[in-house]
Amino acid sequence: MAFEEPSPKAALAGDPTSQSGKNWFITGASTGFGFLLTEYLATLGAKVIATARKPESLAGLAAKYPGNVFPEALDVTKPGQIEAAVSSALAKLGYIDVLVNNAGYGVNGAIEEVSEDELRPMFETNVFGLLGVTKALLPQFRARRSGSIVNLSSIGGLIGSPGWGYYNATKFAVEGLSQALAGEMAPLGVNVTVVEPGPFRTDFLGRSGQEAAVEIDDYRATAGKAREYLRTQSGLQPGDPQKAIEAIVAAVSAPHPPKHLVLGKIAIQRWKNQLTALGTELEQWEAFGAATDFE
Repeated sequence: MAFEEPSPKAALAGDPTSQSGKNWFITGASTGFGFLLTEYLATLGAKVIATARKPESLAGLAAKYPGNVFPEALDVTKPGQIEAAVSSALAKLGYIDVLVNNAGYGVNGAIEEVSEDELRPMFETNVFGLLGVTKALLPQFRARRSGSIVNLSSIGGLIGSPGWGYYNATKFAVEGLSQALAGEMAPLGVNVTVVEPGPFRTDFLGRSGQEAAVEIDDYRATAGKAREYLRTQSGLQPGDPQKAIEAIVAAVSAPHPPKHLVLGKIAIQRWKNQLTALGTELEQWEAFGAATDFE
């Protein structure tokens, strides 16, 4: 039998079964990636603190996987609930190997259209909620000198698009925070991975996607197209959520987890195009920018 070179994917990825016995803490576990990830990890033998604003939505999983799934009430915008959920998790399991900041949602609308009341709760969830949970668990990661932190961003955290400006801003914040945190935690033995999915068949365009109440006709050709996409494409996205969460677990299990994990062909191509455009623009303006230093 001829020897076959392992695929690049197989050579990089870790063995998901290595997660058996590991302890995970997941936010936003009631639906989408969070729910699927919780169930997949339970089948691997991991123990999961599965948090949600309505933990009763996870009762079925907890009953199906007793001793592996532990629902916890957590609204990440409430500091008191963060403290309580983290304390309960550490009391039950002793420590956390992997934190997944998955809770989040998007508000759709042009910059002028979205009101303060619509955008601020999204920042509270996507940015400050993620920060609160992360900071609550950092002391135990530092003490253990091991573990992984996974922050769910989006291809919208790498590329801004009309109609998604405020959502982009929250995910760009997650990107910057994740890169800085990775530099701080690497010497302490803790990996940080930020995940950038493209369009996946979750409820992001359904329950988790919200439209600004105000709609201005002048933005119909730009932000209006994003509204149309939100209204018509739920359930038609090309990305398979199950494959996405399996890729995340394989990445976390790798000997050297990536700092960035872009998921889906559309997201990958968009990011390649963006990198090319950024490189071209930098070359065009490099001499102009370099001339601003003191001689």
